[in-house]
Amino acid sequence: MRLAAITWERLAGELAVGVPPRPPGAWGRVDEAPAGDGGPWRRVLIDGAPAAEPGALADKVARELRVRGRAALVVGAAGFLRPASLRFEFGRHDPDAYYERWLDTGALWREVLTPLDPDGTGRVLPDLWDAERDRATRSDYVTLPPGGVLLLHGAFLLGQWFPADLAVHLALSPAALARRTAERLRWTLPAFARYEAEVRPADAADVVVRADDPRRPAWGTRPA
Repeated sequence: MRLAAITWERLAGELAVGVPPRPPGAWGRVDEAPAGDGGPWRRVLIDGAPAAEPGALADKVARELRVRGRAALVVGAAGFLRPASLRFEFGRHDPDAYYERWLDTGALWREVLTPLDPDGTGRVLPDLWDAERDRATRSDYVTLPPGGVLLLHGAFLLGQWFPADLAVHLALSPAALARRTAERLRWTLPAFARYEAEVRPADAADVVVRADDPRRPAWGTRPA
């Protein structure tokens, strides 16, 4: 995949334009099924380690979508972590547990993704669990109108069989990931190495953004 330099603002605009519907002829998996799954909503995954700040890109894309007259809802996967009793069953700093057990994928399917199936309600729960306080958030459901776009961001989203009309991966080299990860979170680095080896997220994504230097991102799309 050939990468080209781009600004974050222009990247957000390009991604907003690239969310189906769009004319066929670009961006691989998206255009193999131009009408998506036939439903009235679109689902976008923005995958990346916390150090890559996938939430910041999701917010930028949401703003660009709204400027274009499309409703957008940003949901962070970190709002769907399991309770501490399950996350820390093997200790607070176990990278394998962080990779395999922290994310409540069942809750994401039930509360975020399945409601946007073709026969869904469009009612999405924006978050479920406050990991800091270790209790339910009690947030209200949000109804995404037909034609609206869900932007789900977080780590380890690819390889989960989550449905997506567009999948974006924010890539960091091991050195950049280590450099940009806070000292208190450096124990998570083996989990990201495992993710790279087992899932190969850059190959699974439709769009890859190289973010080693946050001031100079570069992007490329998977060939059709």
